[in-house]
Amino acid sequence: MNTDKQLEESLAYIRQFTAQQPRIGLILGSGLGDFADTLENAERIPTAEIPHYPRSTVPGHKGYLVFGEVDGIPVLAVQGRVHIYEGHPPEKVAYNVRLMHLLGIRDLIVTNAAGGVNPLFTPGDLMIIVDHINFLFRNPLRGPVVSPEPRFPDMYDNYHQPYIDMLETIGLDLGIPLRKGVLFVSTGPSYETAAEVQMIRRLGGDAVSMSTVPEVLVARARGIQVAGISCITNLATGISATPLSHDEVTEIANQVKDKFQKIVREAIRRINTIRETS
Repeated sequence: MNTDKQLEESLAYIRQFTAQQPRIGLILGSGLGDFADTLENAERIPTAEIPHYPRSTVPGHKGYLVFGEVDGIPVLAVQGRVHIYEGHPPEKVAYNVRLMHLLGIRDLIVTNAAGGVNPLFTPGDLMIIVDHINFLFRNPLRGPVVSPEPRFPDMYDNYHQPYIDMLETIGLDLGIPLRKGVLFVSTGPSYETAAEVQMIRRLGGDAVSMSTVPEVLVARARGIQVAGISCITNLATGISATPLSHDEVTEIANQVKDKFQKIVREAIRRINTIRETS
C-alpha cells in the first residue's frame, strides 16, 4: 500500500474521534510532553491504535495525538514522537507531519531535548533552532514522491526567520533568556563520543539530538512553516564531567517545563495572530 493510501486510512480513523480543525502543530520532545496535558477541550487518540502510525517505545514519549486549544486556538500536539533508532524508517518518523498537513496545519513548532555542544550553554537552557546539520544520512523524502511534495525541495528557511525573530522577542518580553544555535542530528541511540563532539563543534553545531530533522524535512517539502526549540538537558560527552543518561535528560526537561510552556503558549498566540493578519 502506498503512503497516500495509508495516510487516507489514518485520517479516516482520526476523524471518527474528533472533528477539531487544528491550525498549529506541536511535536513534543523527550520530557516535554506534559505541555499536551495543559490543552483545553482536549481529545486524545492513542497513536498505537491509528492505522499505519508508528509506535513510540521511548520513556518520556507517551504515544498520543492530543487535539485541543490554547486560548481558543485549535492545535494538535504529538505527545510522543518516534525515532530512527527505534527501528522506524525515516518516512515513518515523519508520518505525523504528513498527517498534520492533511489536517490543515500550516505552522509547526518542533521541540526536542538536546545535548549542549556550545561551551557557553548550560543544562536548562532553551535554544532557538536557527538551522540543522543532518548526520542521519537518511531522508524521509527518498523513494516515490508523495503528493504534494516536490522531488527536489529547497531547504532555504528551514526554520522560518520571522518565527526565529518572534521567539527572540517572546524571550525578552517574558524575561526568559533564550539561546540561538544550529542543531546537529545523528541517529543514536548511543550518545556521541568526546571526539565526535569535537567534530560537531568544528562543523558548526551548537547542540546535538537524535530527532527533529525528518519531521522538518517533510514540513518544508509541504510548505509548513517551522519554529524550533531545543531544551539543553545535558552537556555533551567531553564537556560534561559525568556520564550521560536518559534519566538526566527527562529530569532537566521537567525542571524547565514551566518556562518552556510559557514560551510555547505565547508562540502559539503570536503565530496565530500572524496568520490571521497576513
